[in-house]
Amino acid sequence: MSEGDLDQALALQARITAFVRAFGLHQPDRTPCGTPVPTSEAHAVGELDRDGPLTQSMLGERLRLEKSTVSRLVSQLTGRGWVRRADRDGDARLVWLELTPDGRRAAGELAVARAARFAALLRNIPAEQRPVVIDALTALVDAAAASDVTGAARG
Repeated sequence: MSEGDLDQALALQARITAFVRAFGLHQPDRTPCGTPVPTSEAHAVGELDRDGPLTQSMLGERLRLEKSTVSRLVSQLTGRGWVRRADRDGDARLVWLELTPDGRRAAGELAVARAARFAALLRNIPAEQRPVVIDALTALVDAAAASDVTGAARG
């Protein structure tokens, strides 16, 4: 790695760290939208709300989480009364996760809070810069996925 590459890597690290803090991603017990729900739970509920029942494995792939982490997450959501386990299509080998009525309500509240937060964020980006910001974030997500060193499930 050249000195210029190192400087750029350090600058990227500083900007991502600043974004994580400004957006509130470093607060494990609340979403960046200010809802007192762990971010992983909000993401899981959002996936189940958007696409209906999923297996635990499917959920793990989408969230890019290890099996043991997904198991704990599902236990937490079940304990909240937001998710239930169910058999589907007579296949007892697969356990499907689906939102309960309380889970659907929570997902709706989280979606409203998320939409408000992103609308406020977007208002603070000049209109002519918005496409550039979105393209840059897309490139960053692609680069992060391509360089995943965690061994997390890919999806």
